Amino acid sequence: MKESFKVELWSIWLSGLVLIGLSLYATQRLPLHNKDQSRITISKLNNNVASDSTGLRITIFTAPKPFKGSTGTKQSLAVQSWLALSPNVAVVLFSKDPSVASFSGDFGSRVLVDTNIDFTFLGTPFLHSMIARSHSFTSDIYVIVDPETVILSGFISTLNHAYELDHDWLLVASSQNVSHFPFHLDNSGKHWLLDNGEHVKIHEIQKMLQQNWQGNQCYTSMIIAWNNNDAPLHNGVLPPFLYNKGIHNNWLIHEAMSSEFRFVFDATLTITSFHLNGDQDIENREWEYIGNSHLGAHYGSFFFSEANYSSIPKLFKCYKQYIILDTDKNIVYPIRHSRKMNLWKENIFSSWLEKNTMHCIACLKSQIIRILDCSLKGQMKTSEPLEIPFSLESLLSISADETKTIVLTTAGFSYKDMLMSWVCRLRKLSIENFIVCALDQETYQFSILQGIPVFKDPLVPSNISFDDCHFGTKCFQRVTKVKSRMVLKILKLGYNVLLSDVDTYWFKNPIPLLQSFGPAVLAAQSDEFNKKGPINLPRRLNSGFYYAHSDGQTIAAMEKVVRHAQTSSLSEQPSFYDMLCGTGGSNRVDDNRCVESETNMTVYFLDRDLFPNGAYQDLWQKKNVSAACLKKGCFIIHNNWISGRLKKLERQVMSGLWEYDSGTRMCLQSWHTIKP
Repeated sequence: MKESFKVELWSIWLSGLVLIGLSLYATQRLPLHNKDQSRITISKLNNNVASDSTGLRITIFTAPKPFKGSTGTKQSLAVQSWLALSPNVAVVLFSKDPSVASFSGDFGSRVLVDTNIDFTFLGTPFLHSMIARSHSFTSDIYVIVDPETVILSGFISTLNHAYELDHDWLLVASSQNVSHFPFHLDNSGKHWLLDNGEHVKIHEIQKMLQQNWQGNQCYTSMIIAWNNNDAPLHNGVLPPFLYNKGIHNNWLIHEAMSSEFRFVFDATLTITSFHLNGDQDIENREWEYIGNSHLGAHYGSFFFSEANYSSIPKLFKCYKQYIILDTDKNIVYPIRHSRKMNLWKENIFSSWLEKNTMHCIACLKSQIIRILDCSLKGQMKTSEPLEIPFSLESLLSISADETKTIVLTTAGFSYKDMLMSWVCRLRKLSIENFIVCALDQETYQFSILQGIPVFKDPLVPSNISFDDCHFGTKCFQRVTKVKSRMVLKILKLGYNVLLSDVDTYWFKNPIPLLQSFGPAVLAAQSDEFNKKGPINLPRRLNSGFYYAHSDGQTIAAMEKVVRHAQTSSLSEQPSFYDMLCGTGGSNRVDDNRCVESETNMTVYFLDRDLFPNGAYQDLWQKKNVSAACLKKGCFIIHNNWISGRLKKLERQVMSGLWEYDSGTRMCLQSWHTIKP
């Protein structure tokens, strides 16, 4: 019997590749004022990160829904329960919703709202961005908790003891589901009350709620905590899971166990927490769960060899002694708070502890069996198609701004990284009124997983390759005609359109300026490369960046362009100039305008200092492209007048005008930590 209590050698080997780093060069080229602002922000946030009485700094992160109705009430109670655990617990809420900021104001510096992570166009946060952002805070222990999970007891004590481990660790704790929680905190936030106002002790709450155990077999709601150290949580890349949309908790546990970078253990038996069953998601968001299933199946080894969760070592408390039970090896490890515990040193329990531990294990056996006894293989939705239930019309109503203006771009799969850099840049500028027309199924699904408002054009040619679809190719000539056709369709739906190719880099929002031209004016970029002279010469209208107002004259003029392009063997760009400015420029007025003779619509060629093309004044050859453009007051710069996708990509990345890390599938943020 004593042999079963002997602490055996436990070797955990670090293996695999380190998490793919960010693009060091591109991030170093971020504007200096952004980096300085980041340091100021991080300093402010870190000053508010609290520490436990033992000196530990503990920060809880979550991403709540809007604080409205019953959901808001449950989330409010959950956050208050975390703050009640200790005066030294700090909470960070990831959200863009105004109600969240309003809620946090009642708690001062203890509750902070952070919007500097990646969200979908509907406001759903990405887990990988949440975890990456959390590491920019100075904290000894990081915790992620479901926003509707009330933590009653055992949390601080468990983390204090876990911190005694001399190996990097990942703690997980499942929460009990409860449909009715008739308790709330008093005004001081320290004492629990019944709904009738009577005081109630925590152990009484536990007793009442545990009588109606509903379980939480597959970690749909849980607590995840880890100590701050250099060891990654797992090998490889954390995919862009949508937070709280299924799969990601089990995937993370599985990959952490497989990687063996950290000691993974379950603290469900020492932390008492309850998940307040929320209302069913009345929105049509099934596709978000399907997306997480697809990601779980394609990243890591989760889909092929799901972990045996019941074998995870479990932390429990026996006669005031914290002990880790490894049911797989049938051994136990004591955690002595008086000194650090070495997982690799052999230890033999004293006889009295051996006897009491056996008694504790016998009493807890039924609980241990039902904890983590689950598999998600049957719940994976990988066979279901990944589609969003939005038509073009519904996307426009969701995404357009108050002036009914929409920014439109198109992209094929070979340009997916440039598309994401473009999207990330617009989001950094707080421009959300954009939609993407996917030119193939791969781009459509990629965009869904990246949280982009995307739609497919059913008339896009299917027998083309986008790998070499650059200016001058047959592919380019066929695909570009999709743009003018979609612009015309959106104009007819009553929306103003700013068409922008993904190879345009935006320094600031050009929409207010473009709107100032008014109706019956198409404001377009000039492709003229000569430094002096007219900018509206023949075939110098760039159809990769223009603004069209939704009015009768503009629609009639665009119809002429689309009809001409359909019969032309060239791209759509010559059709724009020949139909609007006349063959050879017969409709030119001055050096920067044309007036279409039949519709009387004006074409205004934009100032190249403000909207430079890729050949203007050799701006792309400058040592500091950003500084040169900002000095001119540029709104955008077009990465054209260069042949080939890879050359175009290289030029933009090396210039520092790049906003996306394809390795982590996250937008580059000023808070990103660079690890060369």
